[in-house]
Amino acid sequence: MHSQLSSPQQPAAGKTVAAFFDLDKTIIATSSAFAFGKEFLHNGLISPATALQMSLTKASFMRSGHSDEQLNNTRDQLTSMVAGWNVDRVRTIAKDTLHSVLTPAIYAEARELIDAHRNAGHEVIIISASATVLVELIAEELGIDTVIATELEEEDGHFTGEVLFFCKGDAKAEALEELSKEHNIDLDASYSYSDSITDLPMLARVGNPVAVNPDRHLKKHALEESWEIRTFKDPEPLFVMPGAKEIGIGASVVAALAVAAGIWIAQHPNSNSA
Repeated sequence: MHSQLSSPQQPAAGKTVAAFFDLDKTIIATSSAFAFGKEFLHNGLISPATALQMSLTKASFMRSGHSDEQLNNTRDQLTSMVAGWNVDRVRTIAKDTLHSVLTPAIYAEARELIDAHRNAGHEVIIISASATVLVELIAEELGIDTVIATELEEEDGHFTGEVLFFCKGDAKAEALEELSKEHNIDLDASYSYSDSITDLPMLARVGNPVAVNPDRHLKKHALEESWEIRTFKDPEPLFVMPGAKEIGIGASVVAALAVAAGIWIAQHPNSNSA
């Protein structure tokens, strides 16, 4: 049963238990950072070429995950893209299209597990490298009050393109520890869930680390440490190349880039895949 909690234990006197969930490929079967590409295109925020680039980057992420370096590159790509965007407009677009873009991608197993933690009296927290403006919408959909995510700088209601806090790796674990002090959480009795080796510091910080749909490196580490491994399949992660009509460029260009993406995948069989 996916909703059954592993190794339940009582927290230290006066403390609480928390469950820390990564977002992409852990709660949702997609990348939240790239999920709204078509919606941003249709609202005039990005060009067809940028929309296609986002789709290809998403395809790579869904197949292989992201290394530490790739996460940094993705951060730079996205922050450069959103520089100058109106924050309220981005939030409105994402909120208006959430139920067609991200809600269907929420793993049923993740919903069950979140409910199980709630029923056990645990505090549920999403901790993600994606931007707060997007993560908060998913959290609201799931009834989760607490979010730790990447903070983008805002000035006069617009994104500046600068990052105030990048929630990944060691910084993610440090944020987890800081929140735990504020909320009086017993980390030794708590849980963390992630798919990526880049979240190893966060996973190692709690008493009950769980690898969900782990990439190759995290799976190896989890097996070595006898950590629990869970597989979420509903919905099945799926990537479909966008059609030429969807993004407004020639079909031959889409086809050529799709072939190029296929060649790249064939030439990188040992990438960071599960």
